[in-house]
This record gives sequence, C-alpha cells and structure tokens, in this order.
Amino acid sequence: MFVYVLVLLSISNICLSQSIVKTLPGFDGDLPFSLETGYVGVGENEEVQMFYMFMESERSPENDPFILWNIGGPGCSSLNAFLYQNGPLNFNYENISDNKPTLMLNPYSWTKLANVIYLDSPVGTGFSYATTSEGYKTGDRSSAAQLYDFLREWLMAHPKFILNPLYVGGDSYGGIVAPVVVHEISIGNAKQNEPQINLQGFILGNPVTHLDFDLNSRILYAHQKAIISEKLYKETKEHCKGKYMNPDRRNTICINNLQAINKTFEKMYMYNVMEPKCAWDLSALLGDNNLLEIMRKTGDFTTSQNSIEWCRDFKLVYVHFWANDQSVQNALHVRKGTIQEWIRCNASLVKYQYDVFPSALEYHRNFTKRGYRALIFSGDNDLAIPHLGTHQWIKSLKLKMTKDWRPWFIGDQIAGNVITYSKKKYNLTYATIKGGGHVATEIRPKESFAMVDRWLAFNSL
Repeated sequence: MFVYVLVLLSISNICLSQSIVKTLPGFDGDLPFSLETGYVGVGENEEVQMFYMFMESERSPENDPFILWNIGGPGCSSLNAFLYQNGPLNFNYENISDNKPTLMLNPYSWTKLANVIYLDSPVGTGFSYATTSEGYKTGDRSSAAQLYDFLREWLMAHPKFILNPLYVGGDSYGGIVAPVVVHEISIGNAKQNEPQINLQGFILGNPVTHLDFDLNSRILYAHQKAIISEKLYKETKEHCKGKYMNPDRRNTICINNLQAINKTFEKMYMYNVMEPKCAWDLSALLGDNNLLEIMRKTGDFTTSQNSIEWCRDFKLVYVHFWANDQSVQNALHVRKGTIQEWIRCNASLVKYQYDVFPSALEYHRNFTKRGYRALIFSGDNDLAIPHLGTHQWIKSLKLKMTKDWRPWFIGDQIAGNVITYSKKKYNLTYATIKGGGHVATEIRPKESFAMVDRWLAFNSL
C-alpha cells in the first residue's frame, strides 16, 4: 500500500485546495466530527472548480465505506443533504440567535457509519463555479464525467481512502446522474486509470430514472391513496389506455380527465401527500431579508407544524439565511467573489444538456452484468416520483427475486417494506420507507439511517 501511494502521488498533478473546519456559525463550540471543505479543479484547464464538504466516518474511517453523495435538481446544493437530510447537522428550529439560525447535531447522520463527500455538482450549483463562461456549459453526461475526474483527483490527494469500498449515492434527479458516474468509474477502472477505485455499488433515494415509469405511476398512486376517485381513475385508464405521458390529443375524454387530475395535483404537496402545500410564495418571503420578520408574518412557522398555515418549505428559509451569511462562507472557506448569491436550487444552469434524461434505465441494465450492490429506496408518501413507478422499472430489469415483499422493522414498529433481487453477482435491494416523502431521508431520518446501516453491513433490513 505504501509503495502504491508513493506512485500515485508522483504521477498526480493535484489541483486541490482543502481546509479543516473546526467551528461553524450557529453551532455552540467545536464541531465533534471531522469536516474538510475545499475545491477540486476539473476540465482541461481546471476551469470548473467543484466545492465539496468531506466528513470522515465517526466510527472507523479507515475501514468504513465511502459515499459520494450528489443530490437532485439538477442544480440543488449539497447543503440540502448536509443540513436537512443525512448530514451531521440540522437547524434548531426552536432557537434563533441574533436573527440568525442555530445548529444542532443530527443523531441519524450517515457520517456515523461512513465517510461521506457532499459535492456541489454540476458547476453553477451551490458554491461550485467556473472561471470561464464556457465552463458553465454542462449536462448529464459531462457533469458525470466531471464527478469522476473530481473523485480521482480527490482520492489522489487523500490516498488513505483509496481502498475503502465506494458507493455512489444520490436522490431525486441524482437518479439520472449517479448511474452515469458509476458507468464512468467502471470504464475508467477497465482502462486501468489511476487510481483504481474500489467501486462496490450505488445508493439511490426517490430516484428520477425513467420518465414514463416515474410519471405514469402518479395516477395509479393517486388512486391508491384516494386522491382521485375510483370512477375518474377507471375512466382515465380506459380512455388513455394506461398511457398518460403522451396522450392522443384527439381523445377528448382522455385529455379532459387528465386535466381534471392535474387540477387536483396542483392543490397537492407532491413531495409528501400527507402534508399541506405551502400557501406562501417562498421567493417573496426571502425578499424580506429578515428571518425574525418572516417568522412573525407566518405565525412563527417553525413551531406550529399542526397549524393549517404550516408547510415544509418554510424550513428552507433557514438555509437561505445561513449560507448567505459571510461569516458562514468564511468558515467554510468559500472563495470570495466566486458567487454573487448562494441559491439552494439553481434553476438557471447555463444551457444544461439533458442528454441522459428522460431515462437512465439502460445504465441499470448494464450494471446487472457486473457484481455491484444496489440500494434503492422510496418514501411511500411521494407523489412526485411514486414508489410504484420505481418498482416497475426495477421489475423491467428481469432480475431473479430472492426474497419477496416483506415488512422491515425498527424495534417492533414497521419501518417500510423491502424486496431483494439478484443476477449472478449483482444484488439489488428495494425498500420503501413508511411515512417518507421526497426525499425520505429528511422526513424519516431514523428509518433511513437504520436502513443504510444494515445494508452497508450486508445485513437484511
């Protein structure tokens, strides 16, 4: 191992800056975990500067697996995962200090069982930036290639993690990009690129995968959840012939029924059908630029989840204020002048090419020929990417079912259901998380933690 590391260091021209973060604004005292932030330059002239946050496992960093986590959008910052989903910190919604958010530890952080990199990708997301206008032109395939280049550069600068088992992870639109990253790593390993990456598989949550499966299943899901009536469902299914994505515009009954269903969906919170849709315009709230004033206007939204005025999007106000605080950016060692304003989800990525979307299914078919492990999970309250559609495309892979649907538990409580498949050395676990939405890790952190902990340890859920 020592000789191998020396060779890697001698052949690499590492364009990477890194800093150790000991404290963060809003958190009382020193951080009780290891946090490194930095940039890795990728592209022919390193015109793309990718911002990352890395946490060593709080258990056994030298032995625990390594997770590269990229979230959806495209264009949503990794701070979403770091502060709302599976990262080490959460906002303390019961405490505001000097008109600023405060932080507390997340007891269900995935960093308790794995080394994790949270990455702002593609360029233009979060704190990642380009030094040229051309550098901002990206897409599904090019951003995946940049993720692979990032990983190679980062591992060369952190050789002690080269042998750790790697899992590529992502949620939502990450379900399109993450499989391409797995493909890039596979091809690179086959070409004997250095370093050889110990890729073991991937983890996908509520993943966008195949538009027909994903969106067609919304109507069946809505029927099962009693969101639309039995009569409307049966009539729509009959006249649209079960195909709702590109209906025949001349089929008046089908089109009228779909419009009626869409009007119902417009009133729903698509990411969790059990929660209310926000009646407030979040962008208008943020224009106030005063956290305490926003709380006053909305009736102290953080402590009134049972109120009819409450909505989950209120919580997003906190990260807007926190990430745009100059003291926070200084603590994270964000390069000054590289971004004008931190945006949670950048919807205006420059000429983004959706060149894998609307389907990453062919990548999954190819993975079944390799010995990878896959964990795919869905919150069962998600109407945006219903679990029914995810299971349909999994079944289209024609794998051998090794264990049929069954409940999995935390203590004596059902946490969801799980089914497993295999094909030679390829293994796939598909799990639902009861009460979870889009994304499940935010709404059901305890269940998500138990699920990934057992799966990484090669145990049954």
